[in-house]
Amino acid sequence: WRSLILRIGEKSPEYGGTIDHKDHIDACFGAVRRELEHSTFLLQCSEQLPHKIPLYGTLIGLLNLENEDLVKKILETTQKSLQDALDCNKIRISMRFLTVLMCSKVVQPSSLVVVFETLLSCAATIVDDEKGNPSWQARADFYITCILSCLPWGGSELVEQIPEEIERVMVGIEAYLSIRFENINQDFVEDLWGRIQDLSKNSWKLESVPRPHLLYEAQLVAGKSHAISCPEQPFGRQKHEAELKYPQRIRRLNIFSASKTEVQPIDRFVVEEYLLDVLFFLNGCRKECAACMVGLPVPFRYEYLMAETIFSQLLLLPQPPFKPMYYTLVIIDLCKSLPGAFPAVVAGAVRALFDRISELDMECRTRLILWFSHHLSNFQFIWPWEEWAYVLELPKWAPQRVFVQEVLDREVRLSYWDKVKQSIESTPALEELLPPKGGPDFRYEDELSTEVNGMVKGRKTARDVIIWVEESVIPVNGALRVVVQTLLDIGSKSFTHLITVLERYGQVIAKICPNEETQIMLISEVASFWKNSAQTTAITIDRMMGYRLISNLAIVKWVFSQSNLDLFHTSDRLWEILRNALNKTYNRISDLRKEIINLKKNVVKAEKAKAELDAAETKLMLVDGEPVVGENPARMKRLKSNAATTKDDELSIRESLESKQALFARALEENQALFMSLYKNFRDVLMERLDDAFMDMDKENYTTSEKQEWCLSTLGYVKAFSRQYASEIWPHMDKLEEEIVHPLFKKA
Repeated sequence: WRSLILRIGEKSPEYGGTIDHKDHIDACFGAVRRELEHSTFLLQCSEQLPHKIPLYGTLIGLLNLENEDLVKKILETTQKSLQDALDCNKIRISMRFLTVLMCSKVVQPSSLVVVFETLLSCAATIVDDEKGNPSWQARADFYITCILSCLPWGGSELVEQIPEEIERVMVGIEAYLSIRFENINQDFVEDLWGRIQDLSKNSWKLESVPRPHLLYEAQLVAGKSHAISCPEQPFGRQKHEAELKYPQRIRRLNIFSASKTEVQPIDRFVVEEYLLDVLFFLNGCRKECAACMVGLPVPFRYEYLMAETIFSQLLLLPQPPFKPMYYTLVIIDLCKSLPGAFPAVVAGAVRALFDRISELDMECRTRLILWFSHHLSNFQFIWPWEEWAYVLELPKWAPQRVFVQEVLDREVRLSYWDKVKQSIESTPALEELLPPKGGPDFRYEDELSTEVNGMVKGRKTARDVIIWVEESVIPVNGALRVVVQTLLDIGSKSFTHLITVLERYGQVIAKICPNEETQIMLISEVASFWKNSAQTTAITIDRMMGYRLISNLAIVKWVFSQSNLDLFHTSDRLWEILRNALNKTYNRISDLRKEIINLKKNVVKAEKAKAELDAAETKLMLVDGEPVVGENPARMKRLKSNAATTKDDELSIRESLESKQALFARALEENQALFMSLYKNFRDVLMERLDDAFMDMDKENYTTSEKQEWCLSTLGYVKAFSRQYASEIWPHMDKLEEEIVHPLFKKA
């Protein structure tokens, strides 16, 4: 029976390979009515397979005819989940489920409208300047979206049964849209409102939502409709927090021409809802996800719409709902599931995005490069590179040329140089954009280098090497380079060799690079030694930061050093190193936060155990008619044992908590210094070029000079870093605005 519920609506063996909805519902109903105590599984399926909600709603409608008490319990559970869903931003699916239950005569239409009106009232209050907090418009928009997104599933029934009440809701939504803060371009809420209006004019008819309840209309009309109550509303402040908690469900990417995705506006919305729900609820099993995406219950083809929806999630800012790798794997599985259709659609999407690469945000460009290189690595690196051969005629800083260059670099990382070269044989000229083939660039074969090599191979201790450095190397000018390059050369054979050298002789490097200035020199030596491998450069610097041989401030200063500025717009190499440094700093703080929370929980647990013991010891009991202090012996023994165990741990936990809090305080100070340094360096390098760059713009032909492209790229990275680390930057915003942010910088 579980399989019948799970596979309802699919062309599966459980249903003899047919997809007749009536046969499926009849078979499923026959099984479920005998397993009524398992109704929670039915609810779980409706929550996690929301594209099948019309089928589950009809099934519950039929159950309502035979067992009203069971359906009441289902509604009570749904009511509770509605409140929980509101608190954690998942109310949309619960509301769609209730709408479908209304169609199956399980929920009273007027009761559903009360839920709509409560959310509508809350949304209107939020954006009211006098009574509310317009900064939280993101939450208000989310509520309106929840209401509108229910209507394709039940608008027809609501208009038929309670026309005046649903009209009141529509008027209220129109009034809300008139008072909310408007964007220059039509946003998701306005777009959805337009689609719902078109649906209303079309008598609420659409192809993409199955209506199996109509097959049982004569039976369902005899069922008793139940009332539901509206959830309570949470309250909060700050626009940034609101946008984090209530992000737009989708920022639509119109990659293809309208003719490719030619469906009714509301059908497009419904299919997007199906696809987003499947991506969300089946994120742990990508093959099942791809299978569900291919088999949606709609009568038209939607491969182009599917590609647009996936790419809109992959490139969503500030970050996608799931790790980019998830979308990469789903696209691969879809290409394998639909070999005759989907690969060509994906290729078309890549071409369209490539044509507009200069318009893409820098973060989106980076994600697209990482996705495309990984995707090609799963399909033998096959691509018609001759189509893009013209990029060689473009300047080195042209976005399209940089894109091809970075894709090839990432492909080499995922495979090897000769294999990637072979993949571009049809366009051999593109070899110019491949990264250099060579390995490390070791420039020292002198006596000092030979001595260092001998000491390392002779397994001398770090202390012995430090003494030798102090006596023999430091007096020799420039010997730091010799020692560092020799150690890097020894560690260049593999990643394991590098880790071994850093663990064994990290103290030597720390001794000769004790301050920021020498650490910047150390980074320069690493970059010089691995100039032919951006990947190994990034890994080595990242590992050195992990062993605290290099500070994040040194990395920031090195990235913005004069010798690197001209690479900002021609390569991702420097930005990758900077991203790694910021990520490592952010992760340290996140880890400390989690550890402190867990330690505090353990302290509370110890205090609770002691309090329980104290309460039990002072409690009076009657034994043989006489009052006796204390609980029954068995419970007292357990409480004493628990209290003794937690008491032993409590002292060490408190000490650990104090040390972690001290580390956390220091980490926050370092974090502030890091972002102050980052934005100060961004400001300094941009101030030199911003004015001139925008004076150079050819406004008639819309051409971009190199200086302007440099500014656009650099500003793009300012935006990308600011978005990604906004939660860490906000606490320092006042200081940043006071000391660093220049009006011209803000304007740009």
